[in-house]
Formats: sequence, structure tokens, C-alpha cells
Amino acid sequence: MDPKLVEAARITLEAERDRLRLELSEEVQFPKVAHGAQTAAATEVTESQRGQQLRGREELHLVQIEGALKRIQIGTFGTCQTCGKPIAPERLEVLPWATDCVDCHSKKRR
Repeated sequence: MDPKLVEAARITLEAERDRLRLELSEEVQFPKVAHGAQTAAATEVTESQRGQQLRGREELHLVQIEGALKRIQIGTFGTCQTCGKPIAPERLEVLPWATDCVDCHSKKRR
């Protein structure tokens, strides 16, 4: 694996990790809506659910990023965790947290 690619990925991953940690550490604030109308109450519930879903996705993404940083640390970054072949550098430039090569990722999605 090209050391320059690994270093660029590490920098990108650390920046994204720090951003997500900051976002996740902030208390989620939802606008206060009067409960007088059913529509207002439903809107508040919907916004709360969206916030919870977004937080869940951010938490999952943080786990993926931390996994990629661990793979950099132990020297397995850029190796498909399914087939053991190298992950294309172009894929890692776009998705540095990728765990699988394109072929294995496609097979898992089917």
C-alpha cells in the first residue's frame, strides 16, 4: 500500500473522527413546539425520530472510522476483510473506511 495514500487516509479519518465526536458530544436540541395541536405534536415526534436516526448513523460511521484507523495502526489498511485482496486505491480515496473491495462489497449487498 502506498504510504502517501495511507497517510492521506489517516489525516482524513482523524479529521472526520474528531468532527463526529464533537457532534455526538453536543446535546441534541429540538425546537420547542406547542402541544396544543395534533399536527404540532406529530411534527415534534417526527423531528425527534429523525434526530435519533441521524445520531445512530453518525455513531455507526464513527465505529467504521475508528476501525479504519485501527487497520492503519496494525498494518492491514487497504486489505479486503472478506477475500484478503487489496482494496483499490481509488475506492480508499473516496471511502477510506471501506472494509471490502468492490467485488466483495457488491456480493454482500445482493
